[in-house]
Amino acid sequence: MKYLLTGQETERLKFRLLRSDDFNSWINLFKANNIAEYLQLDPKLSESELCKLWFDKVFHRYDNDLGGMNVLINKTTNRIVGQCGLLVQTIESVERLEIGYSILPEFWKQGFAIEAATKCKNYAFENNSADSLISMIHIDNLDSEKVALRNGMTFEKKVNSFNIFRIDKENWKP
Repeated sequence: MKYLLTGQETERLKFRLLRSDDFNSWINLFKANNIAEYLQLDPKLSESELCKLWFDKVFHRYDNDLGGMNVLINKTTNRIVGQCGLLVQTIESVERLEIGYSILPEFWKQGFAIEAATKCKNYAFENNSADSLISMIHIDNLDSEKVALRNGMTFEKKVNSFNIFRIDKENWKP
């Protein structure tokens, strides 16, 4: 499965594939305000329906070699703190590789998103997966924009209700 960071680690995190039995841990993400919109999901759906859609998307990516979100496990507590990964996206008819990240609300503002996103960036460039990477972020999700900027990305353009941030391999500092 191309682009997955299964078995990779950072200082505080372990990466592994999402499993069906992670559902109850992950459903808490959809209790946070605006998450459905940020993730391009229907905000009228229930938390359980949103979580099922999310899982379906992740497993579809796994099954079709489109990258995917890796579960992030805190090495100290062995708890799921979020998901992060390299995702194949088609934006304006062009296939691009995105660093996507979603952290459970109870773990926001603890540096897990930037730690995982940095690992994804380094992994992609070290393995020559792409000459550039993007993060596609809902225009109202300012905290995720801060992560992209801290990950060395710069604003590229707005597409619909999303801002695209980009880093080129030539500007990468490992």
